[in-house]
Amino acid sequence: MLKTGILYLLTGPTASGKSACALAWAEARGAEILSCDALQVYQGMDIGTAKPTPAQRARVPHHGLDICATAKTFSVAEFRDYAARVVLEVQARGRPVLVVGGSGFYLKSFFAAVADDVVITPEIEAEVRALEESGGLPALVERLRAASPAGTGEVDLHNPRRVARALARCVASGQSVPALAAAFAELGTPFDSYEKKLVRLERAPEELAERIRARTRRMLREGLVDEVRGLADALRANPAAASAIGYRETLAWIDAGGHAPLAELEEAITRHTLQLVKKQRTWFRHQLPAHRVATLAGEMCPDLKTLFDW
Repeated sequence: MLKTGILYLLTGPTASGKSACALAWAEARGAEILSCDALQVYQGMDIGTAKPTPAQRARVPHHGLDICATAKTFSVAEFRDYAARVVLEVQARGRPVLVVGGSGFYLKSFFAAVADDVVITPEIEAEVRALEESGGLPALVERLRAASPAGTGEVDLHNPRRVARALARCVASGQSVPALAAAFAELGTPFDSYEKKLVRLERAPEELAERIRARTRRMLREGLVDEVRGLADALRANPAAASAIGYRETLAWIDAGGHAPLAELEEAITRHTLQLVKKQRTWFRHQLPAHRVATLAGEMCPDLKTLFDW
């Protein structure tokens, strides 16, 4: 396929230093930044997501921030379509696009299909939920096998959530699990015609752990608790936002009366962030295409002139 441009992508685990490196590179290259963060899309979720500050946004144009009310969900398919529009608009201005972030499926949407056009209506969701409530997992599996006589493919039949999802998709599409899987495998992305240059930032585990501890302390000092208090109702209306690290722990701390020492809240956020980093690193190793790994130390950035030359 004839390439129509280049997409630059910078990823890495939480607190690895993506934002600082991205700002420096984009400023030097006249690029615009597209956030690839599943939480920075939400309005008001600023401190807990380490969202770029107004001063940073003044230095380099940013996209993908504050594009959805916190009480509403924002799907990976919506992000894919939004990102495709941004890439075309920035490309039309003759400027490079630097995609920055560590949200797995958002990042994967630049390389592979992450969603299809099967629409599961509220009625179908209610039907499947009622079946599970009345008959449990055995009823879901039996119905799935009836809806997909060609087989259940790689669906984990011991996982109620995955069986329910597969059943809903079969009912909504009128197709079997293998047929849906085959059609999904043929899907492309809006970015197939672009050359993609991907770099992953890393740090030594002990250094990254200290950066995470320092960032957690800074978030609490800058007002994370007050931010969560102001967003509490909106967060509870959006399970994806409410379960985000930093927000879920603070919500629980507030719900418990807000009297426990802040040190306990800090420890909970730090511990869960470190657990997230382990999952991120595993995901990066197994889900990303070939890419460069740049190992950082201290406040250094890689050589910006050669960052994407690999």
